[in-house]
This record gives sequence, C-alpha cells and structure tokens, in this order.
Amino acid sequence: MFLLFSCRFFNLCPVNNQESITPGGSLTLQIIYQPRKGINVKTMNKIMRHKKLPLAIAAFAAGCSVSVFAQITEEPEEMVITGIRSSLQQALSVKKDSDAIVHAINAEDIGEFPDKNIADSLQRIPGISVDRIWGEGRDIFVRGTNSTMNRTLMNGQNVASAYWWANDNPSRGFNYSILASELVSSLEVYKSPEADIDEGSIGGTVIVRTRKPLDLASGTVNLSAESVYSELPDVWDPQLSALGSWKNEEGTFGVLASINSQKRRVRRDGLEGFADNTLYSVTDQNGAVTNDVYAVWGGGSAIFQQETERLTSNATLQFKPTDAWDLTLNYVKSDMDSDNNNQNYLFMPGGYKLANGDRVTNPKFITTGDGKKAIVAGTFENPNSGGAAIEPIFREASVESEVLDFDATYTGDSWTAHAQIGTTSAEGGSDRDMGYWFEANTRERVNLGKNTIEIEYLDIDPKDHSALTLLSARDWIRKMEDEENYAQLDFEKELDWGIITGIKTGIKVRDETITNNRTVGSTNSSHPAWKVITMDQVSGGLTPRLHGEAATSGSLTQYAWIDGDKAKQVIDPMFAAGAMTYTYDKKAFYEINEEISAAYVKADFEIAKFHGNLGVRAVQTDQTSKAYIDGELGSVSRSYDDFLPSFNLIYDVADDVKVRAAISKVMARPTFQDLSANITINATTSSASAGNPNIKPFYADQFEAGVEWYFEEGAILSGTFFSKSLDTFVFTRTTTEVIDGQNISVTRPHNASDGADISGFELQLQKE
Repeated sequence: MFLLFSCRFFNLCPVNNQESITPGGSLTLQIIYQPRKGINVKTMNKIMRHKKLPLAIAAFAAGCSVSVFAQITEEPEEMVITGIRSSLQQALSVKKDSDAIVHAINAEDIGEFPDKNIADSLQRIPGISVDRIWGEGRDIFVRGTNSTMNRTLMNGQNVASAYWWANDNPSRGFNYSILASELVSSLEVYKSPEADIDEGSIGGTVIVRTRKPLDLASGTVNLSAESVYSELPDVWDPQLSALGSWKNEEGTFGVLASINSQKRRVRRDGLEGFADNTLYSVTDQNGAVTNDVYAVWGGGSAIFQQETERLTSNATLQFKPTDAWDLTLNYVKSDMDSDNNNQNYLFMPGGYKLANGDRVTNPKFITTGDGKKAIVAGTFENPNSGGAAIEPIFREASVESEVLDFDATYTGDSWTAHAQIGTTSAEGGSDRDMGYWFEANTRERVNLGKNTIEIEYLDIDPKDHSALTLLSARDWIRKMEDEENYAQLDFEKELDWGIITGIKTGIKVRDETITNNRTVGSTNSSHPAWKVITMDQVSGGLTPRLHGEAATSGSLTQYAWIDGDKAKQVIDPMFAAGAMTYTYDKKAFYEINEEISAAYVKADFEIAKFHGNLGVRAVQTDQTSKAYIDGELGSVSRSYDDFLPSFNLIYDVADDVKVRAAISKVMARPTFQDLSANITINATTSSASAGNPNIKPFYADQFEAGVEWYFEEGAILSGTFFSKSLDTFVFTRTTTEVIDGQNISVTRPHNASDGADISGFELQLQKE
C-alpha cells in the first residue's frame, strides 16, 4: 500500500540533485523535498542523515514540502529523494526527440507553479500569451494569432466548450477556465503541424494528455489542499483535490479517479469611459457653438464581483490483457458556477446631456486624429435631463463540459493499429442576467484626461440611496450548446525502404453542432404590477473604497449600491406578476453543423544526420448554417475540400545541437458567429447586420527555422524564426443588398482579397 501526503509552500526554490540513502529496518520512504528560501544545503544535509519517519518529520520542520510514500517490505530497499529536475529533463526530451517544433510541460511542472489552470502554465512557453477574463486565464494566443485560430485537443480530440457571459459567442477556441491542472499528465504544444494532427490551427495546437492508472503505482492516493488569498475582496478561498489509482498485481487492469474542487472570489474595480462616434453641437455659457464634436456617451465608477465554484472529476479504466493491447475508457466532467454582479455609477455627457441640447460651461476641447474636436471637460448645466444613474447587473451563470472517450491500441512486431471513438458536449450561459436602471436628474462637472476620469454631481450625493429611482430593467437568459461525436482509425508501420523509416496513415470523421439561444425580458412600466421603487428600498450600504492608486482627486471612489438579494425580493415579484415580458430572441438564434472527414498519410525519413517527416492531410467540410431570416427559419449549406501538406526537417549538428526547419500549409475555420445565416433588419434606417455562411476559412503558408543547443542536462538555449503568410482574413463591410424587393444596407463579414503576414523570433533559455 502506498500513501502520499503533500503540503505545498509557494515560496520555494529549486530542489537539489537526486540523492539516495539506504536505511535500515523494513519501512521504505520516498521523500520529495523542496526547501524554502533560507534553508541552505548544510541544513538539508543534516536532514538527510535522518532515517525512516524521522526523516520526513525533520524535513517538514525545516520548512520543506514533503511527500511520503510508505510501503511495508520484508527486505530493506533504497530510499530515493527526487525533485522537479527529472520532470524538466523529460519535457526537454520530448522537444529534443520530436520531428516537429514542439514544447512540452509535464504534470510535475504544472504542480510546482502556483497556477490556477492550464492556460496560466502554457504562458511559460515562448510565443504563447494568455487572455485573462474576470481574473483567470481562459484563452491562449499563439505567435500573434487569435485564440479562435488555435486548437486544444484532449488526448488528441476536441473538447466541447462554452461560455457564460452574454457578450461571449461560441468559439473554436478552448475555454481553459474549466480545466483543472490536477487532471493533466502532460502538455504538448505543436507549433509546426504534422499530417496526423487535426487541422484547424494557424498559431499552434495544444495536446492535453490525461493520467492513466497503469502508469501509476497501485494504491496511489494523492490528497492536497490549498488556500489562495485575493487582496481586493480580502478573502481566502480553498482548493481541494483528491486522486486515487489502483491496478491489479499483474498490471493488466487499472482504475483511476480524481476530483478537484475550487472556489474563487474576485473583485475588479474600473474607472470607465464608453466611446461614441456620434457628433454633437456644443453650446457654451456665452452662446458660442462648436459643431461636429465627439463626446463619450458616458462613463462610470464600476465594481465587478464574482464567486466561482468549479468541480472537475475524472474516471479512467485501463485494460492491457497482453503486451500488445492497450484499452482505455476515459470520462471527464467539469461543472463551473460563476455567479457575479457588476455595479456602475454613471455620468452621461453625450448620451443624455448633449443629446438633449444642454449648455456646457467652460467646455474644454482637444483635436482628434480626423481633425474634429472632442469635449473632455466642462459643466453640463441642465439639472432636469438625467445625468446620473446606477446600473447593477446580477447574473446566475454556469458552464458545463464533459468528454467520454474510448481509445484502443494494438502493437505488433513492427506496426501499430489505433482506434478512438468518443463524444463531447458543453453548455454555458446565464439562467438570470438581470440589469436594473436607477436614474436621477443632476448637473454634472466632468474632467477627462490621460489616466483621469473625474466627475462631480452638483445636485445629488452619490452616497444617497434615495436620490435614484428605478426606471426600467431587463433580463437576458442565454444558452449556448456544443456537441461533437468523433471516430478515428490510424495505422503505423516501421519500414526499411532506403531513407523511409516509417509510414503512418489514418482516417477521421467528426460531427459537431453549435447552437446559440437567448430569451429577452423587458419591462412594461404601464403594467398594473409596476410600482415606483427608490434605491433606498434595496440598499446595500456603501461600496468599499474603490480604485486604489488608479483614482485621482476627483474620481468617484465610493457610492451607494444595491443589495442583490433585496432587489430580488423587492423588485422581481412585480416582474413575475407581469411587469416584465419574456420573448424568445429569434435574431440571436443560430445553429451550425459541421461534418468533417479527413484522411492523411505521413512518412518518416532519415538520411545521414538529417531526419524528419513529410505528409499531407486531406479534409472535406460539409457545413449547414441555420437561422431566422425575417422571422422564418432557413438554412444555408456548402461543402469545401482542403489539402494541407507539411514538411519537418531536423539536422543533428551534434548530440547537443539541432537545427530545425518546417514548411506547411495550414487553415482555420471562421468563427461560428461569422458563419451565422441570421440577418437583423432595422426598418427605420433601412439597414441590417448579418452573418455570412459563405465566408472562406483562413489559410496560411508558413515557414519556421531554428537552432537548439542542449548545453547541459535539463538546459536549453534556442532561437526560432517563423513567418506566416495569410492569403485572406475576415473583415466587416457594408453593401447594398436586395431583400424582399427593397435595397437594404447590410453589414456582414467578408473575406479580404489580400491577406496579411505574421513573422517573429522566439528565444528560449532554460537552466536548472
């Protein structure tokens, strides 16, 4: 029986070299120690002189993170003390031995980083950056390409993902916030493609490998607990994880189960301004008029708070009845609740004051890039044209994702057959996205400048709840779904055909459907259930002090805000009684189905000090886009074929120096939002906005070359140049179209006639 106990500190330094001791007695311990700063080698040597359990106690007392494996044996065995050095060496071995341009991270690396999820670990790879949404890494960008132009695969297959926010659309990118790092065995980032890897990426492809029970010792149990402190909300949040793995004595059957529970509370303060391209006429206190003036629609002092609870579970069955067979059934499920609220105390110089023709005392203008004026300061005088509002939004949001995958491999004397079949689905959105609008009349004095947003309300006190009255509300119920079924067959054969050392071929089919739905609730103030409510009836007291060093002397740093539970109790009942009407939003609906068939062949070659691979991937995409057009459900279908060659070449200058080059053609399909067939017509302006189900994918010819020097064990110095030539990209354009016999100005995405070039240089240095 093995037992693992782990306690982690975040102020760690790298561990020393592996050391071994042969203790007496029959109890064997494996200690993994990581000394904190200030613990020197002499202290560690003293610890090393201890034996058995006192060794673990002494190491822990000296400030080490200790993992203890205990096994009762009849004979004394060697005790090995290891750190993260071997894991770093393994990651570099993957890179060094690969025939493509690859970076790798294994589970020990991820475990050592204080990262919230996999995206935060990937940012440590050259050329990868992370976009943090609501405080946590969610999307990745590879070599300057958008997140939707990169693929993430789990064990070689797509993972369906969704989002909760009303402004997010279903994406071809991967939502990394649903994936716990404890689930992962290793990560591989392919920056140059190979024919046997799924198409759809221009920047790079990330392959996430999950753990298997036959790779672990039988009876392995891993329990860990963490707590993370967040400064703005001033809270400690827990993260608990457990992993258990068992296999029979023969090592032919194993079971693994893991679970990770994480809670995060975040707060974000923001001084905001909302752009508006409308041109106004500004009249000052002397009657002087300045025409064609830009002004912000409004701005505000905002506070966003979110409480996220994520539960990720994994169950894996692995069966190897003989040395030739390896059968694995893997199930992963992630549930994430992300209830949040946003409150913003607003000023509205453009949207309300100038739109109403208010005079401005002592206006201050700047000249914009197009030669026109923009008003950035002044006193907007009319006390009866609005001027102040608070817009609290309360969301009950969630994201769910799951994968069920069966993988079978048969290995013969010089050949391997592989089959994989599975399904993945995701659902995300908000069951409630209630926004209230409280407003008051007041004059306002505004001062906008570089790093400056200052506001003074001249007729009300922002700390007075009774000053604002509820005028309206809205609710958005959002649901996006993603479902995919897939099947794949591969065959690989070792060869001795001159320079050809092996060949691999295979076929794959995928069937994916993306659906987007929204229901909109809007208030009816003439309904008998409607009643006047002032904000003091739903008071939440005052906000905490906001903005810290970002605020200047005139910034609004504290104001009256709303208690969400009180609002739900006091305001929502009149909506339930009929003062809010819910309507299915046909304009927001779209459903896109893609049936993708692919076949590939790849040959490995070696001649003298040169080796690599050459391959081609052929893909057929059948696509159907459904949407409501003029209230009627319609669809647009199309089919297109792609042939994607790839060539990877390596020259071994020496055992520790490699020169790499790669050339390939790659593609990435357009976003689902752009492919939507829906069209929304504004009858007043005779204009419309629409998707375009006929836009073409992104294509790029790419080249990369680099040198890698493994100057000592576990160390690398490398530089890589890359160039991507895109033959097209997607942009929006307004053209006149004939719809139902009328000329309508329609804005929709189109393919550009010319593409764009992306080039760069990556430098990597790693040393233990």
